[in-house]
Amino acid sequence: MEPFLFFENHWLKEHHLVVVSYTWFVMAFLAFFSFLATRRLNIYPGKFQNFMEVVIGGLDSLLTDTMGPEGKRFFPLIATLGLYILTSNLLGLIPGFESPTANLNTTVSMAIVVFVMTHVVGIKVHGFKYVKQFMGPVWWLTPLMLPIELISHLSRPLSLSVRLFGNIMGEDIVLAVVLLLVPLLVPLPVFALMIFTSCIQTLVFMLLAMMYIAGAMEEAH
Repeated sequence: MEPFLFFENHWLKEHHLVVVSYTWFVMAFLAFFSFLATRRLNIYPGKFQNFMEVVIGGLDSLLTDTMGPEGKRFFPLIATLGLYILTSNLLGLIPGFESPTANLNTTVSMAIVVFVMTHVVGIKVHGFKYVKQFMGPVWWLTPLMLPIELISHLSRPLSLSVRLFGNIMGEDIVLAVVLLLVPLLVPLPVFALMIFTSCIQTLVFMLLAMMYIAGAMEEAH
């Protein structure tokens, strides 16, 4: 058993290094892409600047429609999460690459960021009154409502992380099996479907993050 455990631990360590390297690759790609997009801004934009303005404008509209005008201050967080998740999801569709979001460590870290931000914003906006939402509308319901609310809030990062991880990991496994079993041209419809699901999973994560933060800012606390 000891040689087996040695090789298993060695493989896990190597796999984590691969995931970390892909994560840094995605961050470097986005940083370089952002540099190219903002290097030469013109009044009469070219094709590349037009494309980036459409992307940023779409994200801004989605944020405003979901969170209202106050949500604009969270644009850097939501846009960064969205672009990083989408790029990571699509990276796994390239043969030889692996999606960083197919690793639970990556998705959990992003879910924890959203979880912490949600409650920091709630406390900052409402002060101590924010804590009252965990106790129910009347004091005698506190023993019942407190554990329910705590479980509800603690389950949010779990659902965010596991949903994204499970879907992207499933995509990578299906893609690997399809590429091994069928000719090169046959998987093209599967690629199109996976691109669509990668975009959907990105949108779901962003929408849930925006809804959680917007819920923490509501006046009902």
